[in-house]
Amino acid sequence: MLNKYARAFFTRVLTPFAAFLLRRGVSPDAVTLIGTAGVVAGALWFFPRGEFFWGTIVITLFVFSDLVDGNMARQAGISSRWGAFLDSTLDRVADGAIFGGFALWYAGKGDDNILCAVAIFCLASGQVVSYTKARGESIGLPVAVNGLIERAERLVISLVAAGLAGLHTFGVPGIEVLLPIALWIVAVGSLVTLGQRVVTVRRESAEADAAAADAAAAEASVQESAAVRESTAPGNENAARGSETA
Repeated sequence: MLNKYARAFFTRVLTPFAAFLLRRGVSPDAVTLIGTAGVVAGALWFFPRGEFFWGTIVITLFVFSDLVDGNMARQAGISSRWGAFLDSTLDRVADGAIFGGFALWYAGKGDDNILCAVAIFCLASGQVVSYTKARGESIGLPVAVNGLIERAERLVISLVAAGLAGLHTFGVPGIEVLLPIALWIVAVGSLVTLGQRVVTVRRESAEADAAAADAAAAEASVQESAAVRESTAPGNENAARGSETA
């Protein structure tokens, strides 16, 4: 849902910055790599130490590279399959670092094995949600469903909650509870989204298989009709009579 509306808004906002980078000779792939490195460094340095506010600030500065690189490629007319592959692959790396950072905190000083498991589930389910769509499309299905929580929702919910929870270190009482709530929301929402996509792929594959079977049956019927017409053609009938007379 956020992909549909927020991406268009931020694309317009970041277009001048993308044009500036192109004029300076920066490539879209470089922006993708630097952005991912910044997200990974911010997540794995700050989150396991419980510094959620500053970690969120650092990650937010770099996470918009996901919009800038594609914008640059379109402006320069150099959009490519390689760029799309690199961007999608490194998105998974960045997501893994963010939720991995949460898991490390709860496995260490956060001292909560349940929330550690929830963070790991968020990490794994996010990867699988993306995989189901990619795999469905790779076998020729449209996978015409977005789902309850996609990548944009996962990041917004978890990072906003983490940033606010980090205000606890500045003396804001009770606000640290927001991060566990956000992780549970992302976990449940990702599970629902996974179910939505699996059901959609199941339905679309059944429809595609039925359509293929109908097409094969129709083609066989056409070929059979053509064979019958050929065997009953006048020339073939005369040939058959001559063969019988001989």
